[in-house]
Amino acid sequence: MDYSICLENDEERFVAALLRGDREAQRVLYETHYSALMSICQRYTGTEDEAMDLLHESFIKIFGKIGRYESGTALLAWMRRITVNTAIDHYRRTVRRRTEDIERAYQVSSDLPDVISQCSAKEILVAVQQLPPTYRTIFNLYVIEGYSHKEIAERLNITDSTSRSNLVKARSKLQKTLTAPGR
Repeated sequence: MDYSICLENDEERFVAALLRGDREAQRVLYETHYSALMSICQRYTGTEDEAMDLLHESFIKIFGKIGRYESGTALLAWMRRITVNTAIDHYRRTVRRRTEDIERAYQVSSDLPDVISQCSAKEILVAVQQLPPTYRTIFNLYVIEGYSHKEIAERLNITDSTSRSNLVKARSKLQKTLTAPGR
């Protein structure tokens, strides 16, 4: 069976092959979506090794839960959701959260030109990876994934104000990193 054709044109047969544990179908799925899912993992981790571990853990969950995939929904979107949830689980397992109240947060403002527009994607990724795990996770969930502070608070077992506070601090740290001389 030619899996590249099945993946693009016959999703049902491709998913059936994954359900049977077909190694070739798993390889095709992995190779096809490696880059998209790895970029998510890199945003939530501090090192390439940690990102690779998170990616592999995500694929293990994807292969284990493929029976829950509903045909007709976007396979990549379903896989992205599993990867983000795996990153959240990883965060919960490895980080002791600091609770900081919004009143202690400070405003981030600058008269400098838009820093982001002057940076490459790689520079931004490196800056995000340098954030402390709590800031990095909240920044990714809010800015990249589009979660509300209420949703973040529920997923990470923190308050809405803590989510807001940590986002302000994450943005401040990113701004300092991206505007530092010699970056």
